[in-house]
Amino acid sequence: MIGIVDYNAGNIKSVERALDYLGAKYVLSKNPADLANVDRVIFPGDGEAAYAMRELVMTGYDKFLREWAQDKKPLLGICIGAQIIFDQSEEGGQVSGPDANGSPAGEQAYTKCLGIIPGTIRHFSRLWRERDIDPADNSRKVPHMGWNDVSFSGSCPILKGVPDGSDFYFVHSYVIQPQNPSVIKGFANYGAMVPAVIQSKNVFACQFHPEKSGKAGLQIIKNFVEGEL
Repeated sequence: MIGIVDYNAGNIKSVERALDYLGAKYVLSKNPADLANVDRVIFPGDGEAAYAMRELVMTGYDKFLREWAQDKKPLLGICIGAQIIFDQSEEGGQVSGPDANGSPAGEQAYTKCLGIIPGTIRHFSRLWRERDIDPADNSRKVPHMGWNDVSFSGSCPILKGVPDGSDFYFVHSYVIQPQNPSVIKGFANYGAMVPAVIQSKNVFACQFHPEKSGKAGLQIIKNFVEGEL
């Protein structure tokens, strides 16, 4: 049985449709207690990191997800769910002044996230500037929206049977920056390397939307739902 985390962050219906297509049994709930007896959890989401974290705290899903991962149970994060499993995000964090939290003027503030995998979520424009890439380049707009091929790096059970270089559907303005690059199992190129598939032990994440990515995306969901993880 699959559990779907419902925390008012969107993207739920497309995940349900994908599971229905695959014939998978699932439980969708805003109450973590309802997912206590499922085998695997999908953590989807669209929108903004600070809002998503507030909803997770209000529902108690922040504690549930941390404990689920610590118990070495399979977890799949999608889009914003792939980002906020990390330590912190620039999204929702304002540039602080000298009187804000004691920080020096101009210092980037962050939204504290779940901290399941070490790393930070950063805006495309900041990464591009660090790499001397013009953020105003019209060939690369933010958000990164549309189809992009993904190159695989190392083995990962949710990628079984998915051809290397397959196209997937992306919608995001912020980029996963893991502390340990070895957790990156697939990446796209959009001015900078975009970690697109993550695996850290029992925790998996897709920056793209597998449920909106045709045959290749459905294979990823099928692998998570039915495969040996």
